[in-house]
Amino acid sequence: MADMKDRDQNTRTVDFLNECGMLRKTPRTGYQFLGSGKENVAEHSFRTAVIGHILAIRAGADVARTTYMCLFHDLHEARTGDFNYVNRIYNNSDRTAALKDAVGGTGIEEEILGYWEELEETSSLEAKLAQDADQLDFILNLKEEADQGNKYADDWLEIALERVRTEWGQELAQTIAKTDHKEWWFLGADRSWWTRKNGKDTKE
Repeated sequence: MADMKDRDQNTRTVDFLNECGMLRKTPRTGYQFLGSGKENVAEHSFRTAVIGHILAIRAGADVARTTYMCLFHDLHEARTGDFNYVNRIYNNSDRTAALKDAVGGTGIEEEILGYWEELEETSSLEAKLAQDADQLDFILNLKEEADQGNKYADDWLEIALERVRTEWGQELAQTIAKTDHKEWWFLGADRSWWTRKNGKDTKE
């Protein structure tokens, strides 16, 4: 971007951080077809990074590279927005150009663009794991919507499960598909917690 060339590195870094904040305001658009559920790109990117970190540990892969690819995989959407599968039939965006403009002048261009190129080529184990993490976050959301009664989420879930590439991703995906999304908190509490009256029971 020509009008940014005179800005120093610290200023461009602040520009970049402000741009990252836009991901909190950028909705993921596929849920409009599903009929329930919503999230923004920042929320999606966070859990994707956590999933990628876990998968990399299990696979004996480079944990940092995998996690960073996940963290930055949708950064370009601060400029392009999120295109769902219907949008992509009719619209194209230059994601690489958007990412280059976002990081230009920050001093982190080589690193971020390197992660992006590796992710797009999907030839390394780390990139495959990052791609799986992206899908697994979506699968978790679909399972939650299915558990809450959205019958269309089951159809989407079946398709999403087929996209997972690695054995570590597939194992986790199958476990997600058979685990109720609320069990981690509902079953974690002692049953008496749910039956006690409000306040301290004097009989205890």
